[in-house]
Amino acid sequence: MIEIKASQKLTDEKWLNLFNVQYIAKTGDEKSWQLATRQKEPKCVTGRYDRADAVIVVPFHKAKAKMVITREYRVPLNDYEYGFPAGLIDAGESVEQATRRELREEAGLTVSRFIKMSPPIYSSAGMTDESVVMAYVECEGHPSNSANSEFELIEVLLITPAEAFRMCSDPTLKFDAKAWFEISQFAESGWSKK
Repeated sequence: MIEIKASQKLTDEKWLNLFNVQYIAKTGDEKSWQLATRQKEPKCVTGRYDRADAVIVVPFHKAKAKMVITREYRVPLNDYEYGFPAGLIDAGESVEQATRRELREEAGLTVSRFIKMSPPIYSSAGMTDESVVMAYVECEGHPSNSANSEFELIEVLLITPAEAFRMCSDPTLKFDAKAWFEISQFAESGWSKK
């Protein structure tokens, strides 16, 4: 078994910090690992894996029979990435509240029905302990990006399965990994969430 010994904070930023974590490997040797976290201490130190850091909203606009996706500029890519409305869960906020807020802020839409939610899941565990909840919802309203913050550059798109297929087949487009999976599933079978 690997034993976590200590952590040292390497940066002091508002939204994300880098830590050096010392641990004892299965060989008995002392090792270190650098990771990014949104928490005050890494989850491997605190053991607090119960609360997700963020929510990713997978919305279906029932009246228009289309999936709602976003095309958002991302600095690390210096390009646009296709994904879903998403954001951090504020202190004291439930996953449901964050889902409603993020869908409204990033897409101008309102949740009409919650379908299902994942447990906290991880997408880059080699680099970060950040976890997200995937919230599958039906929504209503008129798409808008007017509530985006001054730092967000987001376009809201409503797509059919045929459009999803074309997008997922285009190697020049950049996708969030979780979004590519969901959009490609939508391309193959439509909205099959119960």
